[in-house]
Amino acid sequence: MAGLYIHIPFCKQACHYCDFHFSTNQDYRTEMCEAIATEIELQANYLDGELIETIYWGGGTPSLLSAGELAIIFNAIHKHFSVHGKAEITLEANPDDLTTEKLKELQMATINRLSIGIQSFDDATLQFFNRAHTRDDALRCVANAREVGFANLSLDLIYAVPERAKTVWENDLSELIKLQPEHVSAYSLTIEDKTVFGKWQKTKRLKPISEATSVSDFEFLMQHLVFEGYEHYEISNFGKPGFVSKHNSNYWRQQNYLGVGPSAHSYNGVSRQFTVSHNHHYLKAIAERIVPFELETLSRENKVNEYIFTSLRTMWGCDLSYLKSTYNYSLENTPALTKTLELQLGVINDNVLRLTLKGKLLADQIAIDLFA
Repeated sequence: MAGLYIHIPFCKQACHYCDFHFSTNQDYRTEMCEAIATEIELQANYLDGELIETIYWGGGTPSLLSAGELAIIFNAIHKHFSVHGKAEITLEANPDDLTTEKLKELQMATINRLSIGIQSFDDATLQFFNRAHTRDDALRCVANAREVGFANLSLDLIYAVPERAKTVWENDLSELIKLQPEHVSAYSLTIEDKTVFGKWQKTKRLKPISEATSVSDFEFLMQHLVFEGYEHYEISNFGKPGFVSKHNSNYWRQQNYLGVGPSAHSYNGVSRQFTVSHNHHYLKAIAERIVPFELETLSRENKVNEYIFTSLRTMWGCDLSYLKSTYNYSLENTPALTKTLELQLGVINDNVLRLTLKGKLLADQIAIDLFA
């Protein structure tokens, strides 16, 4: 089964850490939704008739869309694709958008999972991030979602924040656990060059976080969420049993997916395509019934390395037998694998390499060392 990703490139305001593609000019929002619906028509054959198991609305801020704008895109999806009757349909949302009325609209639109960008329950941290919501907004929106009947909530947090006391991170986790979301995504703050934080770091206005603090925050996160019964199924993601994100798992387990909208990515096992990250170039091309993307045909080496990189991030691990039978690539007895095992960064059970807690702190580097 396949997945569908919809990128909605609009936000109310720019968060200081964000380098995703978006615009704060929403004047042409409906036009964009109509263009995305046209792209869905143009890309109808990309997944070769596979049943759609997951639909993920990302961005940007999809919770800005009106019921009518959601309907434009949903109508195109159901016209051109077969969607599983129990598909996981996720929408990313900001707390300040989730009024009771809005939540009812989303539910009527068949959204059955919300990914809410809480980021922190500390108002000073939220102001530092330039978020549009407060702690009270965050608590209120979760209560509203439960009252309306949403039974699958994912909450996002950010850790390793410069100039923030450790007690704030501890309190963030405590507040989150009280809310008992079905899923948690937690990310270490990354300072990207083109963001406000990136500019602040260059001018020494923002001091980089120490590696020791980042590691400490991550270890605290793992210990507490696992203790609370969450499965740590991917480096940044935790789910209660039965609530692992199907959409995210499709990425890491290399299932086919189509991405539509500016800056969206698609994958079909043979190639990747990357849609242009420019709203007006996108609109102009779609008006001419052209999907503006770059194509990367995947070599055997690409496929091997991608499998190693993605699989090692998950609880399912890297299947050494699969690597050998599918790509004729063997990791057995390589210096990189020997080093990983000797340093107790990974273990092999049933010919599957999985990272230890210590190894998860170095997941990306371990994968790179094992690359073809």
